[in-house]
Parts: sequence; structure tokens; C-alpha cells
Amino acid sequence: MPTLYVENVPKDTYEALRKRAKENRRSLAAEVIALLEANIPTEKELRRRREVVRKLMQLRASVPVVPGRFPTAEEMIREDRER
Repeated sequence: MPTLYVENVPKDTYEALRKRAKENRRSLAAEVIALLEANIPTEKELRRRREVVRKLMQLRASVPVVPGRFPTAEEMIREDRER
């Protein structure tokens, strides 16, 4: 596994990271890895996101299943009360 060294970390950033690691019961290194994994998408994650966007664009371009307008909330309540 590759190793990453970081120098010249601002003191307030370091202290915030240390506090966060302690709150999460992790070592400083484990906390940095968790933050990187949560915030830096891998190529696999980027492909998954592109696929989701592609599917959303297809849905947006498709013809609506129900033609016409949707009923208002008032119309739906009235219809429900009449049952």
C-alpha cells in the first residue's frame, strides 16, 4: 500500500483533525484515510456517478407516463374525502 507524507500542516487544521480522530476513536492516519475515501472519488465511483447521470437524463427525456396535468393537493383531498 502506498504511503503519503504531508508536511507543513497548519496547526489549527492539525488540531481539528486530531480532535475529529479522537471523537471517531481512530488514529490520526485512519482519520485522514477515512476523510480521503469520503471526499476523493475513485475512478469506479466516477463511473457509477456518470451512469446515474446518464439514466437521469434518459428519464428526463422520456415521455411522461401519465399525460395531462397532475391534480392539485386540494383536488386530491377532496377526492379522498368523497370516498
